[in-house]
Amino acid sequence: MKKKVIIIGAGPAGLTAGYELLKQSRDYDVTILEASKEIGGISRTVKYKGNRMDIGGHRFFSKDPDVMAFWQEIMPIQGKPSYDDKKLKREKPLVKGGPDPEKDDRVMLVRHRVSRIYYLKKFFDYPISMKLQTFKNMGLGRTFVAGCSYLKSTVVKKEEDSLENFYINRFGKKLYSMFFEKYTEKLWGRHPSQISADWGAQRVKGLSITAVIKDMFKKVFHINSKKVETSLIEEFIYPKFGPGQLWETVAKEYEKMGGKILKGYAVKNIKQKNNTITSVICDVDGKEKEITGDIFISSMPLKDLIAGMNNVPKNVKDIALGLPYRDFVTIGLLVNRLNLKNETNIKTLNNIVPDCWIYVQEPDVKLGRIQVFNNWSPYMVKDVDKTVWIGLEYFCNENDDFWNMSDKECIEFATKELIKMGVIAQDDVLDAHREKVKKAYPAYFDTYDQIDDLIAYLNKFANLYCVGRNGQHRYNNMDHSMVTSFETVHNILNNVKSKDNIWNVNTEQEYHEETNKQ
Repeated sequence: MKKKVIIIGAGPAGLTAGYELLKQSRDYDVTILEASKEIGGISRTVKYKGNRMDIGGHRFFSKDPDVMAFWQEIMPIQGKPSYDDKKLKREKPLVKGGPDPEKDDRVMLVRHRVSRIYYLKKFFDYPISMKLQTFKNMGLGRTFVAGCSYLKSTVVKKEEDSLENFYINRFGKKLYSMFFEKYTEKLWGRHPSQISADWGAQRVKGLSITAVIKDMFKKVFHINSKKVETSLIEEFIYPKFGPGQLWETVAKEYEKMGGKILKGYAVKNIKQKNNTITSVICDVDGKEKEITGDIFISSMPLKDLIAGMNNVPKNVKDIALGLPYRDFVTIGLLVNRLNLKNETNIKTLNNIVPDCWIYVQEPDVKLGRIQVFNNWSPYMVKDVDKTVWIGLEYFCNENDDFWNMSDKECIEFATKELIKMGVIAQDDVLDAHREKVKKAYPAYFDTYDQIDDLIAYLNKFANLYCVGRNGQHRYNNMDHSMVTSFETVHNILNNVKSKDNIWNVNTEQEYHEETNKQ
């Protein structure tokens, strides 16, 4: 008989595990349990009146060849960006016989990567560049202080016992205070001095003023290099209709191979015996349903996983209970125009600013980031010729005052902040939609520093594998979440007992996306 594999969660990690396992072997009966009615987890695409919202923004970029091969297997890549000067609305295919986005839906577009910081009501490159415009925006006084501060940081290194010191060591105190401190506090609800340096080590490894200068010289002197710091990439691929399209396609291909997806199955309890998981109890429309299995792959939050288990040692329970998360609210706002000038040399439809993300560093607003969906993919917007569809990203805690606002109150609050910033005018707002996401960002404080004890406990269960961002309580990118599933499938197929390779994804000193394995 086939072994029964139960996968908890139909996000990138869960779907990758199911797809890869059935692709490589048909000796397994695989079922994915998804608590919601949607596919893709935080990588889903929300549809609203013909417009589409990317929850959080997902750049498809990785130097891991297995990840890139997976994406291209599911959806072919269009090629390099190409713009018709008379009609900038769509890209033309550059590869003869390749996919045409106008005719083919199952296609990846190649997009310009433009993300900037909005501070002092001016745009700064993100990451900070050494361009003349940067110094003009900062002003002579700030530039001088920032330069002295950076030079000091190259000589006097702080112990990296906090995220604050991690940033100061790489950028100096002045640049840190201008471009990292307030935004980080908005994101996590904690000052960077209270956050583990592990977060910075995972998300911006290798990025520093030195890295920025090296990258600048390579471009000026046309020096080719296979290695590029992740935050310095200038292009990425993106599904025509947003990230959810790719994961919905993966789900269909997985089901064609015989895999099952049960939506509305919220796992509440995990039964175990003799260090073996035997079954899970699901809440299905208010009724309990028990599902047995031989192998269990979990992408559910570690806090919830431990809470659903019996006979867990008190110290492990306490660690899990104390693991913090940051929740997320995004508001889709449909407007006639933006009051922001495109002063770059990048052509865009209707000459809107070319940014995918705008990081809001202004300290007097709660808003964290602005997504411009027109620039992620023109196919995300119903009337891309006449409207701009933006996403306003707010970081909060479940059941705090912001989270508990009504849709109307929240939309009005966000609209007023944009008007205050000079981004839009009141009369330009056409429509709006709000989405709330629980446990969007695993956080690196409170009991996180004891997580190794929790991992050691879970590793005692030979048939349990934890994958993905929430499954490992690690602020991974999408490709890292996929790699945890690749490693899990490898271990299952090869009967590898140790799970170190799964837990060690994105813990090495060099950021995974920067590693060239070719």
